[in-house]
Amino acid sequence: MAKKDKKAKDAKKARAAEKQKKNTAKSDSKQKKLAKKLGEDEDDQDIDAILEQYAKEQAEFTAINVAVTSRPSKRLNPTLVASPLQGKRELILFGGEFTSGGHSKFYNELYTYSIENNTWRQISSKNAPLPRSSHAMCAHPSGIILMFGGEFSSPKQSTFYHYGDTWVLDADTKEWEKIDQKRGPSPRSGHRMCAWKNYIILHGGFRDLGTLTTYLLDMWLFDITTYKWTQVEFPSTHTVPDARSGHSLIPHAEGAVIYGGYCKVKAKKGLQKGKVLTDSWLVKMKADPKAIRLERRRKQGFTPSPRVGCSMVAHKNRGILFGGVYDFDESEDNLESQFYNSMLSYQTETNRWYNVTLKPRKKKKQEQQKEKSRDEDLEDILNSILAKAKLNDDEDDSDLQEISQLEKLRQQEEREELESEKIEFPVMNQMPHPRFNATTCVVDDTLYIFGGPQFLEWSISSNRDARGKYLKKAAFDLCEDRFWERREQVRIAEDQLEEMGGVGEVIEKDASNTSKRR
Repeated sequence: MAKKDKKAKDAKKARAAEKQKKNTAKSDSKQKKLAKKLGEDEDDQDIDAILEQYAKEQAEFTAINVAVTSRPSKRLNPTLVASPLQGKRELILFGGEFTSGGHSKFYNELYTYSIENNTWRQISSKNAPLPRSSHAMCAHPSGIILMFGGEFSSPKQSTFYHYGDTWVLDADTKEWEKIDQKRGPSPRSGHRMCAWKNYIILHGGFRDLGTLTTYLLDMWLFDITTYKWTQVEFPSTHTVPDARSGHSLIPHAEGAVIYGGYCKVKAKKGLQKGKVLTDSWLVKMKADPKAIRLERRRKQGFTPSPRVGCSMVAHKNRGILFGGVYDFDESEDNLESQFYNSMLSYQTETNRWYNVTLKPRKKKKQEQQKEKSRDEDLEDILNSILAKAKLNDDEDDSDLQEISQLEKLRQQEEREELESEKIEFPVMNQMPHPRFNATTCVVDDTLYIFGGPQFLEWSISSNRDARGKYLKKAAFDLCEDRFWERREQVRIAEDQLEEMGGVGEVIEKDASNTSKRR
């Protein structure tokens, strides 16, 4: 009898899940039709036709092709992860979008970056995901990289599409595998993932169909042993974090830590306004997903100022947070935003924040001592060979052995030099310029930052009606800052141009004789 009741309950749950899925698909279809009705732009292309064309182009690839290339083009919201393979110092980048002149382009390019020789490689294959941005990728120590979700839009962004597909990338062969499962997370973007033991945790995100934006608060687990999704269901009385996207999710000894994010709340006259979240939560993982619990962490000591678009990655039981932006005034007439390039450290065990500052690079004394001892060894061997040659000219075999020993030492020295031949980049005691939505990851003890829009780029593309005077002032301030940072490079370039006859005499303008321009 108990077995029958259990089967009936399972069947009822399955029917409810299937009904929910159909309702979601129906709602998405209605919203898409409404977006098309409201119009936006009749000249915009059909999103389904674009995706179909991408799929046809992808099918033309017959095998995995690897080509050395320059760095990836400018893009927003790609994903960047470190290779999970032992000893493989490599970064893996996928997807992203770029908007210029009111037109958006999405990418499905897979790039790898070799840290050892500063080389980018583009990898194309037949079975690759369609173009997308704002998806989530997570590397697992087992050697796989999981990707879920993301978004795509028509060129003029009048219609949107959110992916709900799951992909696994083999970090060694760079082969994609699509995981088909009926019951999994709903389509979304802006969600976050992190690894814990044999699970990959997914949390949050949003769905934007042009006319309605829905923020999500659900949590899912992907089991890397079974390749199946399981939803974490909390008791109805259990307190859970607010729905959010663009937050941080980093691993913890007990599970994971959720920090910050962004959502929209109701405002006057049926409108919505943005809300920046600054709370943190501890996800207490258990072997049984039903026993997983969430615990809100109390703020203590110094905490970062509110910001969104900041990137936090895990490094040795802490999180490293970089950049971000905070809007003081979200009205259409004014543009008041603070962009950050600060770096902060979050200790996951103690729940405390610390500022991270740059220190001057120390000279490598060990390498100098190593080279000195190597030269001394060579000198001793040469002296011994010369001494023996003078004492007994007949001992050819002994001399040959010494020469062979010397040759081996030289060969070893050459090998060590080749191994130590790494591209050294200029070290500057200054932070990168302010930005938000940059992608970051850590390899060993080095933080890598890729992309992220600057203030001026973002303000022009997102706020076309902003006052030109304000934008010009901000642009000149930025130019002045960048010139001062690179003044030595600018002076060298000016000297080179002067030698080529490209720069004449510099004439200083007399400010007292200037007249007002119309």
